[in-house]
Parts: sequence; structure tokens; C-alpha cells
Amino acid sequence: MAKISGIFLTKVFDGPFQMAPQWAKGMENFVASKDKKIKKLYFSYTTCPKCAKKYAHNYVVLVAKI
Repeated sequence: MAKISGIFLTKVFDGPFQMAPQWAKGMENFVASKDKKIKKLYFSYTTCPKCAKKYAHNYVVLVAKI
């Protein structure tokens, strides 16, 4: 576990790992819609690849430090 400080916006995406560049672009658009800019972007995978396959969902939380 790690502790991070600052002000953040989050958004959940679902899909294969190859979609990470598209998620990053979607997050940029989301943050821009709030009139903010991303200082740092973090990806948090909620399941391991094996579990994602089992449950047929790969939820990923993008956390943008603004």
C-alpha cells in the first residue's frame, strides 16, 4: 500500500489491457471537461488478469492528480 497526497479525479474503465492508451485519452478529456490539467496519471487494476478473464470484466481505475 502507498499513501499519496494531493487533489485527484478518478474514473473507471473496463476492457482489455491493450486499451490503456485509449483510457488515458478518455481521462485527459474527462479532466479537461472540469477545466483542470493532469499532473500525474495512475492506473489501478482491480483484478489480476486471471480473475478478469474469469469474471469477463477488467475494471481499471484511473486516478489523475490535478
